[in-house]
Amino acid sequence: MTTDQRHRVFTDQQWARIEPLLPTNAGKRARPFENNRRIVEGIAYRYRAGIAWRDLPREHFGPWQTVWKRHRRYAADGTWGRVLAQILADADTAGDIDWNISVDGTINRAHQHATNTSRPEQDTGATSNYKNLDDRECEPAGHGVGRSRGGLTTKIHHAVDGRGRPLAIVITGGQLHDGVILSQVLADIRVPRVGPGRARTRPDSVLGDRAYGSRANREYLRNRGITAVIPEKKDQVAARKRRGQRGGRRPAFDATAYKNRNVVERSFAYVKQWRGLATRYDKLAIVYRAAAVISAVLTWLRQ
Repeated sequence: MTTDQRHRVFTDQQWARIEPLLPTNAGKRARPFENNRRIVEGIAYRYRAGIAWRDLPREHFGPWQTVWKRHRRYAADGTWGRVLAQILADADTAGDIDWNISVDGTINRAHQHATNTSRPEQDTGATSNYKNLDDRECEPAGHGVGRSRGGLTTKIHHAVDGRGRPLAIVITGGQLHDGVILSQVLADIRVPRVGPGRARTRPDSVLGDRAYGSRANREYLRNRGITAVIPEKKDQVAARKRRGQRGGRRPAFDATAYKNRNVVERSFAYVKQWRGLATRYDKLAIVYRAAAVISAVLTWLRQ
């Protein structure tokens, strides 16, 4: 059973980078994982093509049940988060991360196959790289699906470095305002050190559009020693001018640095080339997020 080039997502060089980082199940009271590359290629191909799991070509990837179970397991135990963390650690050691980051969110329609689960109507459904005590991803109550003006939708929040490569991925319901989730998106940034030392969690600056320009967000960034490159909202400008001297000074804003904020929009353009991410078919938020993390891993490996 072989996988031809048309059905491959990873190159041989990219696979050589991530293969040692994936669990093999060796040494446990269970059958060791076999054909790991074929299974992972099947996971990535399913999201790239946007097909149902049952429609995976058996002659290239084997039984679809095996591919699905491996993806579900890797999503639950945080495997892809650890793979991305190691790639980020290597990039940071090489001085390859631009810590002037950009943040934004993109909304995606949830297919009816993703929404036939019980969920609270207004639950934010946020899921990120947070782990509980047994190092497993935590599924939110609302499964990251919310009701917005476009119907049942989900939202991918990104924090990307200055070259548009994801450092943090958070999934929420589509109704959640981008500015509300800023602190959680930044809390998801954790780049371990290669060797001794604590992981880096604080960027130099944060570039965001007016949705992130609330007073609470600016105060949060200031308390952490992070430069905010966020334009003021028009109503905030008007309110400050009405108050005169009591309105305080205009927040500092670097218009030149702000021109680079579009890298986060370009990162979403790449993510949505995978049809299984542009439209959500997964019931579980942790499974959907795991695919977004695989996409982020590929983005870093390409560069």
